[in-house]
Amino acid sequence: MVRLPLAPEQIDAGRRLGAALRAARGTRPLAQVALAAGISPETLRKIETGRLPTPAFGTVVQLSEALDVPLSELADAWRPASAPARSSA
Repeated sequence: MVRLPLAPEQIDAGRRLGAALRAARGTRPLAQVALAAGISPETLRKIETGRLPTPAFGTVVQLSEALDVPLSELADAWRPASAPARSSA
């Protein structure tokens, strides 16, 4: 299976997701959050630095729960800049 290169918008969205996760983690150790989410510290490091811009949905859900951040907040950070935000109405 050949994986197609990511579009620049997808890479930027991954960086925004990583920044949102770093901010939500605050001063908590990366290894502690990774363990709570059931992922490796290296995986979390890659997501936070944008080297893994498209993590699996389940991983994002687990991080949302470990960090006590609403999934919708992470989705907003991850949404490509050209995509309209969803209405909560």
